Amino acid sequence: MDETTEVGAGDEGQPHPHEPHDASLASRLNWLRAGVLGANDGIVSTAGLVVGVAAATTDTNPILTAGIAGLAAGAISMAVGEYVSVSTQRDSERALLHKEKRELAEEPEYELEELTQIYRGKGLSDTTARQVAEELTAHDAFAAHAEAELGLNPKDLTNPWEAAISSAVSFTLGALLPLIAILLPPVSWRIPVTFAAVLVALAITGTISARLGGSRAGRAVLRVVIGGALAMAITYGIGQLAGVSGL
Repeated sequence: MDETTEVGAGDEGQPHPHEPHDASLASRLNWLRAGVLGANDGIVSTAGLVVGVAAATTDTNPILTAGIAGLAAGAISMAVGEYVSVSTQRDSERALLHKEKRELAEEPEYELEELTQIYRGKGLSDTTARQVAEELTAHDAFAAHAEAELGLNPKDLTNPWEAAISSAVSFTLGALLPLIAILLPPVSWRIPVTFAAVLVALAITGTISARLGGSRAGRAVLRVVIGGALAMAITYGIGQLAGVSGL
């Protein structure tokens, strides 16, 4: 994100200052949605792995080894990726906040007028908008501008460690389901039970994800279920070919 760009209404890439928001609620929903998606990734990737190995051999040890290795690798990969991503986001947020603090120190009158214009844009009269801007500025100018212009709470920035741990835990919990489903049943029932358990779990995560996003559940469930079924079918076919060829 370009730190030299002036922050204001209509700036490309910045939160629109006229949009109502609840930063705390949005943050909680985003974390919950990320957790659901992490669990979904754990389910699909581990299911594909263990189903592929189970198609090649009936020996439990290779299946267990592959499942645990996939779970560990996936959880670590998710954690590292989330940490890097959120750290970058946090750096951008800090840069924007630093810039806003500098502008408040150098051009307080301009910033006051800018805040007044924001509240005029929300539908307040000129007099009321000016009064609100002045009172917020007197109380905490920095917090007022950070929220109105950037949609940020300076005291509640994204935490990369929380993101990393959340992703690793959600992926692990999701990955445990297909791993348990493939190991507990008799050999002849391993594949059908795993397919059924995974598709049910994906339907549940798809429904939760759709509800959190405010969209219809049907389409979201269909996408994740079809995607998971295809992943398991493909890896199952590859596993069978590998087992037949003796690879």
